[in-house]
Amino acid sequence: MRTALTLAWRYLNGRRLRSFLTSLAVIFGVMIIFSLNSLLPTITATFDASVKAAAGAVDLEVTGKTDQTFSTDVLQKVRRTEGVDVATGVLQQAIPLPPKAPTGTISLTGVDPLPYSQIHPPRVLSGRFLVPSDGNAMVIGEGLAKSAGLGPGDTFAIPSATGSIRFKIVGVISAPAIGTEQVWVPLKAAQAMLSQGGLINVIDASYVPNANHDEIARMVSLKLGPRYKIGGIAGASQLFANLQTAQAAFDFFGFMALAMGGFIIFNSFRTIVSERRRDIGMLRAIGASRGTVIGIIGIESFLQGALGTGLGLVAGYFITVGMLAGLAPIYETYLHMSVGPPIFTAGNFILTISLGLGVTLVGGLYPAITASRISPLDALRPNMADVDTATYTRRGIIGAVMGAVALALFLARSPSLATLGAFLFLIGLIVAAPALVRPIATVFGRAFTLLFASEGEVARANMARQPGRAAVTASAMMIGLGVIVAMLGLVTSIFAGFFGYLDKSLGADYLLIPQNIVLASGNVGAGPQLTSEIQKTPGVGTVSTLRIASAQMNGKDIEVLGIDPKTYPQVSGLQFSGGNANTAYADLAGGRSLIVNAITASTYNVKVGDVVTLATAEGDKKYRAVAVGNDYLTAKLSTVYISQDKLKEDFHVSSDVLLMANRRPGADAATVQKSLEKVVKQFPAFKLYTAGSWRAEQSATFGATMFLFYGLVAVLAAPSLLALLNTLAMSVLERTREIGMLRAVGSTRRQIRRMVLAESLLLSAAGTGFGLLAGLLLGYALTEATASIYPIAYYFPYSGIVTAIAVGLLSGVVASIIPARSAARLDIIQALQYE
Repeated sequence: MRTALTLAWRYLNGRRLRSFLTSLAVIFGVMIIFSLNSLLPTITATFDASVKAAAGAVDLEVTGKTDQTFSTDVLQKVRRTEGVDVATGVLQQAIPLPPKAPTGTISLTGVDPLPYSQIHPPRVLSGRFLVPSDGNAMVIGEGLAKSAGLGPGDTFAIPSATGSIRFKIVGVISAPAIGTEQVWVPLKAAQAMLSQGGLINVIDASYVPNANHDEIARMVSLKLGPRYKIGGIAGASQLFANLQTAQAAFDFFGFMALAMGGFIIFNSFRTIVSERRRDIGMLRAIGASRGTVIGIIGIESFLQGALGTGLGLVAGYFITVGMLAGLAPIYETYLHMSVGPPIFTAGNFILTISLGLGVTLVGGLYPAITASRISPLDALRPNMADVDTATYTRRGIIGAVMGAVALALFLARSPSLATLGAFLFLIGLIVAAPALVRPIATVFGRAFTLLFASEGEVARANMARQPGRAAVTASAMMIGLGVIVAMLGLVTSIFAGFFGYLDKSLGADYLLIPQNIVLASGNVGAGPQLTSEIQKTPGVGTVSTLRIASAQMNGKDIEVLGIDPKTYPQVSGLQFSGGNANTAYADLAGGRSLIVNAITASTYNVKVGDVVTLATAEGDKKYRAVAVGNDYLTAKLSTVYISQDKLKEDFHVSSDVLLMANRRPGADAATVQKSLEKVVKQFPAFKLYTAGSWRAEQSATFGATMFLFYGLVAVLAAPSLLALLNTLAMSVLERTREIGMLRAVGSTRRQIRRMVLAESLLLSAAGTGFGLLAGLLLGYALTEATASIYPIAYYFPYSGIVTAIAVGLLSGVVASIIPARSAARLDIIQALQYE
């Protein structure tokens, strides 16, 4: 073991550049995994602390099972439960404000002042808290007071179902906020402005001293029944669910980076074994066992993994600290939360170190076993090309068979089989890559000969001479660029499908949409007055509205959209993929019937004609599915559509959150728009759009989201760049004597640089070609799988093709800079003496 350790260390220390480049791949992956797995626990702890602070002295919280309002009779049942000391009913609603308001959204809380103050003792900074005799009075949080420059005596206008209501500020308090600025008003005022007379949506309760918390919660649950949820801070579960989703996405990026790092490590050690065949043969000749050879390579792998993991942890620490430093002012300004120090958990250290060392050891395992099988006789043989050629031919045949099977799976037209076929094709490309290197080098080499003259021909020969190493490098690029092309293909198809939904379901001439439309929450609906004013506007024809509620199906939340079966198809419509589109709306008008969207149909296995149970504000109700249809707003959500009459009866919802209107034939568009703008001014919660302006705004939003995918491009392109850099650097080191001979016979430094650049571009071109092919098939498979949930068609990702080609070729240029300079600067005498 000591001999193996000494030899491994001497080799790594003698080739520091190569050792560092190999470890750099591990550093990158470890850095991403460690930093992101440290960032999210810190953010989660920040939210958790804010949620607990917001809870105050609350021992019990009651909300509706569907998060809708309910009668204050429920509050009396809670108050009469033994062990409950104080209980208060609250009406909470997030309300978007007009664009010129001091903040985008406020959290309105309607309270009964005396019991609320007992459970949530206010820390009054100026003025006073609410009292029972208050009418249109308001208390604001410290954050809103500072940002808007408001205080006791000022007034503040809030959009309501009947227009805009102005409140007089009577006090400013210090209170924790979760995301939005908070304001408090009397419960009756909140009920009036939200058209929720006599209704609440949250009950907070505190217990008597030394009470049995579990027993009281059990008794309350028995009294109220299954229509209510006991415990949990409202909205917190969704926050933490979103954080878990982000964690999964971040883990994917980190694992992808480490996996590509494994390719680089595998490539490095294959090259090491190839370069040291004679050395390994000599060791075997003087008595070294196979275990000793495996030990030498294994120790080198472990040392490089340890170095990469250690430096990756250090880099990840500073990345985490830097990201939190950048996030802190954003969280304080917009979310009113103080971000604490980074949290580095023991689990994160164990996971990161295990992955960093594990990937490195696995990457070096096969080359180590290969090295141990080298006999002294094999080591003395000058050329093993025939054996290699046979091996590559065999791999090419295996890859071709896998590709044929993948094609058959595609032809089956099954989403699951298409996805399996795409991954099988990807694996087949990796397997067959060495057999494809020489043909690709020949085809591209001719073009590069025109660009680089003789240097291009030398580069082509170098690439063809080591097809195994070139294939691993190309495979690393293929994975990165393939994922990029696949994701961009999927996103392009989804966006195109969404615009199809938009033109169909929101294609009315005029749309009145809340300033920040969020389904089932965060909107102040309009009462009948707004619809009436729109209908009376000269030049306006048919008007229809959408109303939104929440329900549960099979214990899971779904959205419920209430439509007018008569007017909705005249100004809008759904894209039907099941049932009879001609009778679906009439069926809604006939009773408890519903239309499910494709996501609901797929998730809950609902078919046309099935009877489903919805948990409503009035208890469980049976509805019959009459069709499957989709619209733009709910393309990503489980949604059902029912009549507005049933929405009011079963869910207590009668306010409109979206209005659509068509212009009468012959009416002047400019005149009608000006008239509608005057109406909308009275309802600041809404914004007027024409069909064209709404589509343009959504197009701009989609365009902005593409920057997220460009971030993905950067994450996945970095390991590809490292793979190229690593391969080229090792190629230069391996050919030190050869480069010295080229210089000795008259090659200039410029020609050497051009040769390395040409080889880099050849490698990147091969990887890019593989990546495009794999990405297109994988993108098609992912789109087919997505189409099984809701109908979309595959759109060819032209932007993804251009992006992948640009990233691939640019990586080739950038990766060649250091190795090209290193090769050009080699001293001729030292190069000729290189062992």
